[in-house]
Amino acid sequence: MSGRVYRLHSTLELPLEDLEEFFENDPDLPPEIEDIDITRRNNTLIIKAVAADDSLSKYTPTAQLKASVTETRVYEEEPPRAGGPQWGEEEEEIPSELVEFACFKGDRETVLQNTALQYPMFLVLQEIARQSEKGTLTAITETDGELSATRIVEGEARPASVEVVESPSKNGGDGGGVNWRDNKFIS
Repeated sequence: MSGRVYRLHSTLELPLEDLEEFFENDPDLPPEIEDIDITRRNNTLIIKAVAADDSLSKYTPTAQLKASVTETRVYEEEPPRAGGPQWGEEEEEIPSELVEFACFKGDRETVLQNTALQYPMFLVLQEIARQSEKGTLTAITETDGELSATRIVEGEARPASVEVVESPSKNGGDGGGVNWRDNKFIS
């Protein structure tokens, strides 16, 4: 299977524990990916593809997903709003815990890095998006010569389409940009 990822934008967040459990349960990986290597450096999580193809040099950087890890306090019930009247009653503490979240936020170069095995690793990101209860993944990809759109919102696939429009710079005008070659202010 051949494919390319042209555009990608992600705002996915899921508990780190859920992500680790997803990979521990041996998910179905694309045939080009033999295994997944997960590394954590401080507050950065790197999920790297291990190529199944032996002809790919060990020095070739394979595609990787990059996520930031943040701690968020999760309450068992909605916390009271600040600023309300207190009427002298003692506040009862709402049970909560600190949960680490893996946040795949940004565009293609931020979330999905390196070109070797990029499309198969995008398929892995789609599976992660289906596990996520918060955030959106949108992308335009090409598979075997066909463009397709992907949109997953809060773990659920939504309809998406690719629309080709005429570029505004092809209207015959100069687009309002600066012509640096013939600029009289630069000598």
